[in-house]
Amino acid sequence: MDIVDLSARVQQAERRALARAITLVESQRADHRALSEALLVALAKSGRQSLRIGLSGTPGVGKSTFIEALGLQLIAKGLRVAVLAVDPSSTRSGGSILGDKTRMERLSQSEHAYIRPSPNQNHLGGIARRTREATQICEAAGFDVVLIETVGVGQSEIAVSHLSDIFLLLLAPAGGDELQGVKRGIMEIADIVLINKADGELKSAASRSCADYASALRLLGQRTQDPEGFPKAATVSALEKKGLDAVWQDICDLAQWRRANGHWEQTRQQQAGYWVREDVEQGMLARLETPWVAAELARLSKDVAQGEISVTAAAQQVLRGLGV
Repeated sequence: MDIVDLSARVQQAERRALARAITLVESQRADHRALSEALLVALAKSGRQSLRIGLSGTPGVGKSTFIEALGLQLIAKGLRVAVLAVDPSSTRSGGSILGDKTRMERLSQSEHAYIRPSPNQNHLGGIARRTREATQICEAAGFDVVLIETVGVGQSEIAVSHLSDIFLLLLAPAGGDELQGVKRGIMEIADIVLINKADGELKSAASRSCADYASALRLLGQRTQDPEGFPKAATVSALEKKGLDAVWQDICDLAQWRRANGHWEQTRQQQAGYWVREDVEQGMLARLETPWVAAELARLSKDVAQGEISVTAAAQQVLRGLGV
């Protein structure tokens, strides 16, 4: 595979090259990993940066509808949009189950948009194992905005905060019990909480929910990386295209403030450190998937069960065998 040629075609935003590059970085084959690392180094020289927007939301809240509506609006403003949609994995094939591309038909038909569904392969954190590398590829291809849709909403979805510049949490109109069900962890990292489906009979319920979430955000307190008024809650109707202009203006205002006050680059440096550590941890975990470790674990498990050795001592034996 000619990495130099592939890198050049990715930077020209050729769709087939984009698909091939992302497939390469998502591959678990050792030879593909070496090639993907060379590709990412080559693409990093482009120096391009996109606005990375992470988006999570409860099931049925209308994430795909919102992404399509926002994406089409951004394209109308002259921007190019990439969507990385992370889906649950099929237990049979390992591939995506939901297929977001089929649910964003209008956006997928635009020549100024690129949609890539990826299976999370049961990787915790709401994103796929190589979503970060896919984001880098989209940046090098010159997309102005990269929308990263997580697989769901919950405590583990906070990993997307280490990948995005702005994080949106999309919720449905709800009552107090539903508010209690939203994990504090994900509320603490949300920059903007959006109450979707603020239309028809749900319009008044959405307004009440917005007030409830705004109050919850105030209780959490203002963060050092935010200007006055952030994090904030707002209502939106993706179906009726209402509130989208205000959402985009809030995103732009927050991004501009963070750039002007040095938080943008500082956050990206911290994110890079997080992903280095993440790769080290994943590499260590991969070393546990060897025949030797499997045999040692089976042997030591019997010894632990018979009371001949403690769990801690057994673990130390395996770690010493791995040179840790």
